[in-house]
Amino acid sequence: MSVPLYQAKAEMFRTLGHPVRIRVLELLQDGPKPVRDLLAEIDVEASNLSQQLAVLRRAGIVSSFRDGSLVMYALNTGVADLLAAGRRILGAVLTDRDGLLVELRAHQR
Repeated sequence: MSVPLYQAKAEMFRTLGHPVRIRVLELLQDGPKPVRDLLAEIDVEASNLSQQLAVLRRAGIVSSFRDGSLVMYALNTGVADLLAAGRRILGAVLTDRDGLLVELRAHQR
């Protein structure tokens, strides 16, 4: 039995709702990277990074492959677009907040 589309979308956004996972996705935007490079950029234990990568892989957001002795991770199709949309939305939200803060301060005595 399949789940409704809105439920599948909610699960995808829940999967993205972790700071380490978002950081991994940001780092992978420049292309595939080995685990050791991700670990050098993210201040977490190797076991924690491994768990977060497994979550992203199970969700189909990233894929992994071997390059010699290295395990490499790469973004799957469309993820970079989703991250760019998130940046645009966050930028608009923060701009609106800044505008409201300026307006609030202008009306204070």
